[in-house]
Amino acid sequence: MRAAIFRKGEIIVGEVAEPKPGPGQVLVKTLACGICGTDLHARVHADKMIEMSKYLPWRKPMDPSRDVVFGHEFCCEVLDYGPGCTGRIKKGARVVSIPRLIVGNEVQGIGYSNDNPGAYAERILLSEELMQEVPAHVSTETAALTEPLAVGMHAVEMAASKGGEVPLVIGCGPIGLATIAALAYKRKARSLPPIIRRCGVRWHRSSVRTLWSIRRRRRRSRLGRSTPGYRRQNVPNSANRSSPAAT
Repeated sequence: MRAAIFRKGEIIVGEVAEPKPGPGQVLVKTLACGICGTDLHARVHADKMIEMSKYLPWRKPMDPSRDVVFGHEFCCEVLDYGPGCTGRIKKGARVVSIPRLIVGNEVQGIGYSNDNPGAYAERILLSEELMQEVPAHVSTETAALTEPLAVGMHAVEMAASKGGEVPLVIGCGPIGLATIAALAYKRKARSLPPIIRRCGVRWHRSSVRTLWSIRRRRRRSRLGRSTPGYRRQNVPNSANRSSPAAT
C-alpha cells in the first residue's frame, strides 16, 4: 500500500507492507489525517526525539535508519476485524482512536514507530477497545482533530482551575486553540475569569505583564489599599493594541 514515509530525513511517497490485524485489532482505512507540529519537528530533529524517548518508559524509540510512517491525528473507516474482536462497530463506520495499539500485553505507539505505521498510510491497525465511532453529524475532517482537541482538554483538566485564576494561553496553533475552546466550554459550566490569549510571539511579554497585573489587583482588593509595602501597579491597556484582543 502507498504511504508518506519518513526515510533518511525526508518524507517521500512509497510502498509499505499491508498491515494484518492481530488479536483485538482492527484494520481501518485512513480518511483524513492531520499534520502535527511534532511530525515536522521529528523530520528535522528525530535524533533529539529519540534521546527524549529514553525518559518515557512507555514509548519505544523509533529507529531513523528504518522506515517510519507518521500520522496520529486521524479519522478512519473500519474495514476488517482481527481474531477475538467483538465487532461492536460495524464495518464501513468512521472511527477515531487514541494513537496507541495494544500488542499482547504491551501498549505501543502509532506513528512514531517502525512497527506500527501511522495514518500517513492508506491503511493502519487500531485496537478495538480504544476506538470510538464518529457521530453522523461530525465531518471526517473535524473528527480528525479529536486528538489535538483532547490535548487541549487534558491541559485544562490538569490545571484544575478553581474559578479564581486567570488562564493564559500563549500561541494560537491547533493546541492553543483547543485549549481556548476547552476553557470556553468550562466557562459555560461554571464561572471562570476572562481568558488571556496572545497569538504572536512579540506579545508574549505583554501577556505575562497583564496576567501579573491582574493578580496584583486581586491581591490588593483582598488585602486592602492600606497594606504596608504594597505598591500600585499600572495595568497595560492591551485593548488599544493592534494584536488579537484579550477576552
